[in-house]
Amino acid sequence: MSVTRRTFLQQSAAASLALSAAAKAQARAAANEKAASRKVVVGMMGTNGRGTELAKLFAAQPGVEIAYICDVDQNNAQKCASAVNKAVGTSPQTISDFRRILDDKAVDALVVATPDHWHGPATILGCSAGKHVYCEKPACHNPREGELMVEAARKNKRAVQLGTQRRSMPALREAVDRMQNEQVLGRLLMARANYFNPRAALGPRVAAECPATLDYALWQGPAPEVAYGEWPENPTHFHYHWHWLWNWGTGEVGNNGVHMIDVCRWGLGVEYPTRVDSAGGRYRYHDSQETPDTNLVTIECGDKAIVWEQRSWYKPGKETKVDGTYEVAFFGEKGVLTYGGGSYQIYDNAGKQIDKQSASASPAQHVENFLAAVRDGEALNAEIAEGVKSTLMCQLANIAYRTGRPAVLDPQSHRVADAEQMKLWSREYRPGWEPKV
Repeated sequence: MSVTRRTFLQQSAAASLALSAAAKAQARAAANEKAASRKVVVGMMGTNGRGTELAKLFAAQPGVEIAYICDVDQNNAQKCASAVNKAVGTSPQTISDFRRILDDKAVDALVVATPDHWHGPATILGCSAGKHVYCEKPACHNPREGELMVEAARKNKRAVQLGTQRRSMPALREAVDRMQNEQVLGRLLMARANYFNPRAALGPRVAAECPATLDYALWQGPAPEVAYGEWPENPTHFHYHWHWLWNWGTGEVGNNGVHMIDVCRWGLGVEYPTRVDSAGGRYRYHDSQETPDTNLVTIECGDKAIVWEQRSWYKPGKETKVDGTYEVAFFGEKGVLTYGGGSYQIYDNAGKQIDKQSASASPAQHVENFLAAVRDGEALNAEIAEGVKSTLMCQLANIAYRTGRPAVLDPQSHRVADAEQMKLWSREYRPGWEPKV
């Protein structure tokens, strides 16, 4: 039977792909075997929602031992420990005070998945105790904490990774490389991102007693005291609703916006903004929420700009195709690149799609990168200095919103000159919890 040239090429390509896949599988198996022999002991701090997912991700990695599951709510700690046991068959010790993790010399790394007001102080304390740190986004509650986090990581020579996991997604890494090194869009001009979610109203504040299973004083930690019964709506929901109250949270721009704004900053290749403005308010509900439910943020970075739009009461439908088809879009002289769902598309200026690429993405890839940094000094995909820069853009958006005027950054000090806005650069701390390096 004769073989045509096309058939030969197709068979050769298939064989090449099979060999490549086999080689990759063999390399991964070898890497896993090597990692398993070099144990990394981890302590988890914060387990509600994202914290439990991270605990399962870390526990599933070769050579990782979860020594502690720490949460100020005993119920959450037990649920997380059970989830880890179900996933990998191990039962970590549950504790309520994360300082036990810091005191244990056998622990190599601290994972911080707490509310925002704990991110900076816990990371700084972790570095000072000799722990490497994986910290969830946003990096910190205020800009000053971000400065101190970088200082703590450098002083103690610790690897600190921010949980902006899109930085480890293969298709997005390829897209950024093509924009910056291949100039597929020509000169980049701006990026646009959005986040929409049909959240419910918070409701009124009601009186309530603190559950016996919760160490509320330690939950507040560095934040100024607010009585438990002063929480909005049903206080048992406070494990999530802190996002929308300035004492603990950073609003939707710090909650989800930081992911997209980080990608925009990364893709455009910019460092610090020159001016940040924020328009919006609580338009949908008039409740006890303090952060905006509707927000449009513009971030100027010299000759480039980032635009981020948020509606926390709306989910796009088929009638809003543009809003619903991508997370981030980059605009250049030659066309547009959009990214979402693990794939990117490139369009020319006439709207014709000229390329589309996708690659499997997993949150485990970000964890694997962190562990490689701990073991071998591999470069972090979301090193804390980069994470702090992206978080700063979100914090400047909040500062602009809260003061009612743009936040203008000094190009030398990377701080605002406005005296009222500088009052929001840091915060008051409960005595004994002031972050120090």
